[in-house]
Amino acid sequence: QLQLVESGGGLVQAGGSLRLSCAASGFAVSFYPMGWYRQAPGKQRELVARIASTNIRIYEESVKGRFTISRDSAKNTVYLQMNSLQPEDTGVYYCNRAPNYFDSWGQGTQVTVSS
Repeated sequence: QLQLVESGGGLVQAGGSLRLSCAASGFAVSFYPMGWYRQAPGKQRELVARIASTNIRIYEESVKGRFTISRDSAKNTVYLQMNSLQPEDTGVYYCNRAPNYFDSWGQGTQVTVSS
């Protein structure tokens, strides 16, 4: 059974950093293009970073140069390193296949950036 468990969020001041983790089970993250999605308050979920099966990485414009997506096949985990965080990065972060996500989502992890 497919399961995604996100962790690593928290409250951070603007300019700070966080590292998000997404532990997957029921499938191998190395076989699929994976991504991190963000749902800001009152907004739709958006894809902010993704890594292809070939390891090519694509970022949404607002996070380029600040976020880095990676994965560890041995741990079956996807990461999102977030640096220079800004208040507009606030939201719940989810990982899933990208851009064609699985129907099943994890609980997400809350990131709150204070100014």
